[in-house]
Amino acid sequence: MWLTSPLPPLTNLTLDEEAVSESTVVQLYRHGDRSPIKAYPTDPYQESAWPQGFGQLSLIGMRQQFALGQFLRKRYTGFLSEDYERHEIFIRSTDIDRTLMSAEANLAGLFPPNGSKAFNPDLKWQPIPVHTVPEDQERLLSFPLENCPRYEELMNETVKSDIFINISNTYKDFIQMVRNKTGLGKVSLESVWSVHDTLFCEEMHGMKPPSWVTPDVMGKLEVLKNFGFQILFGVYKRKEKSRLQGGLLLDQIIENLSAAAAPSPKQEVKMIMYSAHDTTIVALQEALNIFNGLQPPYASSHLFELHQEENGSFSVEMFYHNGSSEPYAVSLLGCLQRCPLEEFMNLTRDVIPQDWHKECQIGTNTTDTEVIIGLAVCGCMIFLLVLLLFILLCRQKEPMASYSHVINESDS
Repeated sequence: MWLTSPLPPLTNLTLDEEAVSESTVVQLYRHGDRSPIKAYPTDPYQESAWPQGFGQLSLIGMRQQFALGQFLRKRYTGFLSEDYERHEIFIRSTDIDRTLMSAEANLAGLFPPNGSKAFNPDLKWQPIPVHTVPEDQERLLSFPLENCPRYEELMNETVKSDIFINISNTYKDFIQMVRNKTGLGKVSLESVWSVHDTLFCEEMHGMKPPSWVTPDVMGKLEVLKNFGFQILFGVYKRKEKSRLQGGLLLDQIIENLSAAAAPSPKQEVKMIMYSAHDTTIVALQEALNIFNGLQPPYASSHLFELHQEENGSFSVEMFYHNGSSEPYAVSLLGCLQRCPLEEFMNLTRDVIPQDWHKECQIGTNTTDTEVIIGLAVCGCMIFLLVLLLFILLCRQKEPMASYSHVINESDS
């Protein structure tokens, strides 16, 4: 589902005081402002123009994440302890500098040390663990996941879809112009986002753009950039793409919520935070079928809140904080904004993979009927072979019309 405008804001988003003690929060956010990932050949600003090089969190990004942490402190006062308690919060990040640093800046705003918690009275900061795994082992927060042949096949099919061909034809001359101006050997709908990213980062940091970069050019690049996000996880066969991508993260989030809703929950964690990327948010929101078609801005976040109702049942509320003063309420198609947990799980079941490795293989999507028929055919063939072998053995045991030695009792 594509949305061309943001959802209306919810006026009162304060947690229900009675539900606070029984709630769990899962949050996924994008890192803060950064330097561009790379420069194009004719770009006057190469890597040396950036203090820490390409793809690094900027001072602006640090301030954005610090402000997000302060927002969370204000929103969840009374739910989280005033001081950092290691059993209450778990933070995981991709193993990328900008996401690790974003997590640390966020936590600085969320848990400023007080009193005895301050190990240095002149420093309003305390170390809080941020967990990660090596990039080549990341299967939860970095999308699109590689080494999935079926997903690659789906992407090849996507570029042959009507909408992809129509967009390609519409912007064919524009893309050629961008290729010529940037000096890039190849520019396509899948890769043009990087040109917009570079120019956007430079603009945000006060760098003067080349003369060919007009507001009209930036507008078209933004349209193509957003379309590039859509084709990764949607546009064509969204559900199957989600099973192979964002459905993995959604599955983990549902497990987190379900564990907290268990009759005797073993976990003490009140908040789980994931520090990741724009593609991570898009993959998750496509799996939920609530993506608005726009690149998630820096420090944007998607919140899941688990609440226990008066009758003892649990329900899930979702909010999207995209940099506005208050987050937007979002909901699954076919459910209330405060959706019963059981119904939330049922409505998302078709995008949760049962066996990711198996579903990633090409040509393994057989139905139960096909499996039964195949087993029946194999069984019949085995039966016929056994029957044929039995007949041959019986024939060998029949008496032959030839000489036969007769054994008498006196011979033995």
